[in-house]
Amino acid sequence: MDGGGEMGALTRQYDWAATPLGPPERWPQSLRTTLSIILHSRFPMFLFWGEQHLCFYNDAYRPSLGKDGKHPQALGKPGADVWPEVWPIIKPMIDQVLTGGEATWSEDQLIPIYRNGQLEDVYWTYSYSPVSDESGKPMGVFVTCTETTQKVNILNRLQLSEQRFQNLVREASVGIVVLTGDDMVVSIVNNAYARLINRSAGDLAGKPLFSIVPETEADFRPILDQVRHTGEPVYLYGRPYFVYADDRKKEGFLNLVYQPYREQDGNVSGVMVLCQDVTEQVATRQKLAESEAKFRSLIEEAPVATCLFVGPSMRIDIANDTMLGYWGKSRAVLGQPLNEALPELTEQPFPQILAEIYSSGRIHSEKGARADLEVNGVLSTYYFDYTYKPLRNAAGAVYAILNMAVDATDRVVAQQQIEETQQQVLTSFEQSPVAIAIISEPDLTFRMVNPFYAQLVGRHPEQLIDKPLLAALPEIEGQGFDQLLRQVMATGVPYVAPETEVSVMRHNQLETIYVDLNYQPRRKTDGSITGVLVIATDVTGQVKTRQAIEASEARYRKLSEELDQQVRQRTNELEITNRALSATNNEFTAANRALEEANYDLTRSNQNLEQFAYIASHDLQEPLRKIQAFGDILKSHYGTALGAGVDHLDRMQAAASRMSQLIHDLLAFSRISTSQAIAIPVALDEVIGQGIENLSVAIDEASAQIRVEALPTVMGDRLQLGQLFQNLLSNAIKFSRRDENGDSISPQVIVKSTQIPASDLPLSLKPTRHTESYHCIAVTDNGIGFDEKYASRIFQVFQRLHARNEYAGTGVGLAICEKVAANHGGGIVAHSRPGAGATFSVYLPA
Repeated sequence: MDGGGEMGALTRQYDWAATPLGPPERWPQSLRTTLSIILHSRFPMFLFWGEQHLCFYNDAYRPSLGKDGKHPQALGKPGADVWPEVWPIIKPMIDQVLTGGEATWSEDQLIPIYRNGQLEDVYWTYSYSPVSDESGKPMGVFVTCTETTQKVNILNRLQLSEQRFQNLVREASVGIVVLTGDDMVVSIVNNAYARLINRSAGDLAGKPLFSIVPETEADFRPILDQVRHTGEPVYLYGRPYFVYADDRKKEGFLNLVYQPYREQDGNVSGVMVLCQDVTEQVATRQKLAESEAKFRSLIEEAPVATCLFVGPSMRIDIANDTMLGYWGKSRAVLGQPLNEALPELTEQPFPQILAEIYSSGRIHSEKGARADLEVNGVLSTYYFDYTYKPLRNAAGAVYAILNMAVDATDRVVAQQQIEETQQQVLTSFEQSPVAIAIISEPDLTFRMVNPFYAQLVGRHPEQLIDKPLLAALPEIEGQGFDQLLRQVMATGVPYVAPETEVSVMRHNQLETIYVDLNYQPRRKTDGSITGVLVIATDVTGQVKTRQAIEASEARYRKLSEELDQQVRQRTNELEITNRALSATNNEFTAANRALEEANYDLTRSNQNLEQFAYIASHDLQEPLRKIQAFGDILKSHYGTALGAGVDHLDRMQAAASRMSQLIHDLLAFSRISTSQAIAIPVALDEVIGQGIENLSVAIDEASAQIRVEALPTVMGDRLQLGQLFQNLLSNAIKFSRRDENGDSISPQVIVKSTQIPASDLPLSLKPTRHTESYHCIAVTDNGIGFDEKYASRIFQVFQRLHARNEYAGTGVGLAICEKVAANHGGGIVAHSRPGAGATFSVYLPA
């Protein structure tokens, strides 16, 4: 028993004589040999010997006894004393070996022992083998053992971990499946994965995956094989997939993690797959990408210059070609801050405006804003209509500013030229021999007054300009002119009234004057009303002269009637009658003198009108021709660049055209009013035939039918009569009706003539020359008609029964017709009902 380490020394030192074994010299050889093997072995060994099962063990076994526990007291002691806590377990095995003689083997057995001051659960793997003495009788039990507590604890922890893993997999919100073997058998699967492929976990467990969803093998089998063979994980994002279940196709997108599934020895036995359904996220990203692409495309393809400034540095994120063209820059400026890309803007207001919008989040728009830009190396001045619109992120914070701009340079320059032209027009108004004023809100303030207007109301121009109407002319309060002006501004309908009575302060006293009054609305190019153009012609002299003549004629008629009665009744009063006649003759002499003075005033008025006609035909038409010429240049050269501004240009051109036509019609009206008709034979059938030829285009467009019966020859002016009947035919074609479907009804016009005695003339007709009979030429149509309460109004200048956007015209044509009929000693009347057409009857001396 030499050697054997610590336990060998303790064994040799032990007092064996005090034990049933006695001193070692008397021990059986089998015991000696067994102890020598035990003490010299590095494997944990233990020996029970004799009837009391005395205990022997080696150094390798000693650590299993703990510190300050059974070692070294266990040496030489009976087994029952050393292992009381486990003796009921091991005693039967000892007895089995001693009586049966067969060895035992136990693995990872729980045998609690008392050590380290406490009872511990200890796991062992051990073998009990019999040891016989020289007689062959089993006397001891040879124990080889190793403590496996740590291994068992590790296995238990692994099992617990595995269980936890199973639970984690089962409850995980992402799909998890573990596939093993070449057939990719489903070893572990959770409900989340099963739902992804429209199956239950029970349908999948223990089965090859691709036998259940074969449609996925082509896409995913190569990835699984790659992970198994390389042992390297694979990560896929937004991967499309589809499966079939219940004859329905389910498809979507997944984030996938393929992780090698390793056994305890490190070998890869399968693949663990984690699947997260990101179908909604992918769809959202696609929508966002599509939205961003559409947004960029919208900007790049926008018909107006558009760009996007991002962040407080105003980085140019997007800019379309139109905007780059305005800047005179290439796409190289994209991604640069605005102050670096366009340094010339640094001292201009735009960077400060952008900073304020980025801070406040308020939209900003401006029209005709000046911008000095360096284009092709030249710093030039341009004008733009632009809008800065802040864009907000999901948190509501401004992250970018959208800039949309239209080059308004041509429009602004043209507007400046138009304003210059308008100033020229105002200058012409100043020099006009007719009283003209411009009045606008607020408070009906005088904006412009020419000398004739100031003289008409007994003031100097400076006493009127920039003053409200009733403050400058307090005496007209209550006469209704302020209400008429506001009515024109509110409705846009002109107001024309001949021989209007007005009471004004002139020469320090209140005087009554008579004026032909014309209120015309003034409009901007967009159609909005800015004020009223007031044109007033002083006809006080003519009115008072006519009133005097009418009073004189009335007195004469009354006197004649009285004289006639007196002659019949009292021939003896002849002397009195002669004196009355003499007095009457004196009155006629005075009336003739007044008539001569009135004729002189009318001659001077006609001269003034001719002077104004000259100004209107030259000085007023010239600025309008410039406006139209500049407008044509703008539209032909820059129409595509103006964008929505073309509409404003068209409105301006239309307004200029209407004003030109108005001036033309007024000149025609003026000439007819002041000229004398030429009395020569005129065949009316030829006159109307020429009018039909002049209107051939309008007749064809309206599909109109005109029937002309036999017409007489009259004495008169061929040109004036042609203008009269062409105006009537034009109106008959223009004011056509529509049926209930909104389709135009072809105009049907009849022109016929009758001859009537003077006694059959309409009561409302007052011919300017009396004769025994008259030709009545009637022009009848099937148009929209009108209410006969307006029958007298329609022959006044500028009077219209319909808005200009419904039927074109200036409101002068029928006034010309009335003047021509009066110039020829006759007159004109109209009869109609709404929707039943109209008949205009022209009466001319036969």
